[in-house]
Amino acid sequence: MRTSDALDLEPGLFTQRSPRAIAASLKRSALASRRRKAEPFRSAMSMLNFHINRSGRGLTAERRAVLERAKSELRRAFGRED
Repeated sequence: MRTSDALDLEPGLFTQRSPRAIAASLKRSALASRRRKAEPFRSAMSMLNFHINRSGRGLTAERRAVLERAKSELRRAFGRED
């Protein structure tokens, strides 16, 4: 993720406690990027899923829950309700 050619993420993005803050930051990054190949929503959701999948068993249940809620917040931020 540090060398992603699609999005420049804010430092400490995935350690934030608020799912809404994580979603807002991903949205800002996706909209600002000119290097992404997909639409902003797909790029942002892809980065979030990538982080969840790569962290795997290293995530606590609490942390995983925050990141899963961030998915819903990201959908809401882009106007794509569940």
